Amino acid sequence: MGGHTDDAGDERLAAEGEVAVARLAIDSGDLPHAAEHLSDAILADPQLPELHEALAELCAAAGGPAAARELFRLDGEVYLGTVACRAHVEAAAGDWDTAVGLLASAVQYEPGRPWAHAAWLAREDLPGLVDPDALAQAVARAAGALPDPLPAELAEAVRPFDTFVQAVLARHGDHALLLAMASGLTRRLGATARAVELAELAYRLAPGYLPAVMLGNALRSDGQPERALAVWEAELARVAPGRDNPSSHLAVDVAELYGALGRPAEGLPWLDRVLAAEPDHPKAAPARYGLRHAVDGDPAHLLGLADHHRAHPDHEYAQDLLARLSHREPWLGMVPGTSEATVNLLHQVLAASDTNRDTDIECTVSTLEPPSSRLALHLALPRCTLVYQSVGDPDPRLPLTGTTTRIWTWDGTDPRPAVAPPAPQSAELVRAITGIVWPSIPAVYDEAVRLAGLPLADLLGVLAHPPQPREDELGRALLAHQPELWVRAVQSFACLGIAHHRTDQPWDGSERRRVLRDLLLGPEDWVAEAAGLALVAIGWTHPETRADIAAQLRTLMNHCVDARHTRVVTVLRSVCRLVLAAPWMPPADLALARAAIRAEEAVDSADEPEPEQASAPAPAPASAPSPSPSPSPSPAPASAPVPAREPQRWGFLGRLLGRG
Repeated sequence: MGGHTDDAGDERLAAEGEVAVARLAIDSGDLPHAAEHLSDAILADPQLPELHEALAELCAAAGGPAAARELFRLDGEVYLGTVACRAHVEAAAGDWDTAVGLLASAVQYEPGRPWAHAAWLAREDLPGLVDPDALAQAVARAAGALPDPLPAELAEAVRPFDTFVQAVLARHGDHALLLAMASGLTRRLGATARAVELAELAYRLAPGYLPAVMLGNALRSDGQPERALAVWEAELARVAPGRDNPSSHLAVDVAELYGALGRPAEGLPWLDRVLAAEPDHPKAAPARYGLRHAVDGDPAHLLGLADHHRAHPDHEYAQDLLARLSHREPWLGMVPGTSEATVNLLHQVLAASDTNRDTDIECTVSTLEPPSSRLALHLALPRCTLVYQSVGDPDPRLPLTGTTTRIWTWDGTDPRPAVAPPAPQSAELVRAITGIVWPSIPAVYDEAVRLAGLPLADLLGVLAHPPQPREDELGRALLAHQPELWVRAVQSFACLGIAHHRTDQPWDGSERRRVLRDLLLGPEDWVAEAAGLALVAIGWTHPETRADIAAQLRTLMNHCVDARHTRVVTVLRSVCRLVLAAPWMPPADLALARAAIRAEEAVDSADEPEPEQASAPAPAPASAPSPSPSPSPSPAPASAPVPAREPQRWGFLGRLLGRG
């Protein structure tokens, strides 16, 4: 709040300075120069009294408001401050229609500024001085660019304009176009019942496309979607969609409203109808992918959106829809949670009220787990001692194939980094761009291009030596509650950086392919999953690589599924979700991934965690000379059911991320 006040003070000071210079220019007779400074002043503080006084002085010096118009010309590319000043000059000249229209243009381009808080707009006689046709056009211009609904700060800036429009409607309540346009403005301000009232009257006075659209929008916002469908479908029955026919857009709205009502299959025929008449419609094909995804949840439809946007980069709706549908989806839009006993232990210790970074703990876990889980433990509790009692079969320390890239080495069951820490500047860049959520796979791939210039050795070093979370609210929350998400996110972004390494090399023989394959098929670890995400991202953005990447993902998944017969495989579920995030995989592979996830979920629902996993060891005081070994939170032995996995406990972290 204090920062906002400071900004307002700075803007007022800037406006006052511009007005002072403008007055000097007026005194010297340099009126064009004065007009430029007033145009700057009005952008900084549209309500500054001295500004409006100086504007009146400028008009007088020019020979009156009519003559002053030439100082604020509107031809060519026009400066917003010039538009706002010209609106006030037109008002002074008594050309109210033009003045209101220019004010609406200012609202259109920067709705957060108080353009509508103009004294002349509140004149009691003004509603009787404007042409309702001209006002309808002005309202359409202003409202069409506004969010729906308006945030509170924008609503406060726009509300005087709506008050004026309502006053004009009191005199011209039978003007169908103004009623329809006013409905849209009022709806955005949250008065949905009034918006319905205005739109219904407009529709009765002049049934047709525009009043039908506005009425449906008002009904939808007012919580009456079924009535909105009835109005829109009646209009579409009258005018069939076709090329360059606005009813095509209405048909898309009908289809998507069916989707919003949980009946996406009923919306698909409307989109098929549009595409038959207009195959390159900018919204219909993306909307169809969206509804098909709503029907069956298949990520193939999300891939279709990405492919569509790559083929039609001007169709931004495909990109927007992809981000909306990827939200909260593991790997598609966020780093997944984990299921290791080590991480469960970490959560329990961090939840204790007396835990801090100096807490001293000794604990054991029965079976070796991914070494990155210990990274997460030590990130939050660097003085924790963790011992693995045994190694499962097949041995998770062994790579699945011959590799030349190694991140880990082992001293018995004790993992050690096999790579040096990254240079500080490289670690800082990875730290700066890492996020635990992202809009979509193509978006996170594009974001990681910022890491393309880092040495490969540094990107590999980050995998075993992750930087601390950023010192912001989310970073502190991650470190205090779920540091494993940060480790996984850092590793994911590092591997996405590797995906951009030496892109001048053809894929098949490239160093980036070799390194990512080595990481994917290396020891069982979160690093393998991060490499899998990078490969999936390459497949999404470079279709020619998909067959090769499918073969590599299949190798990892098959190994995890087979290993699950004899031991716990904590990464199995997230590996299978990686496979599902690559929908170009053969149907048999996708079916196996879904079956493996279902099997894990069935075990989760059938079995309670063992008591030793449900209780954390008591933290030993940092000053304790020699803490005793604590009870060990261990994963189930190979012959026992797998305990509940991947809890995805976002808690208040979710609220910080807008997950509510």
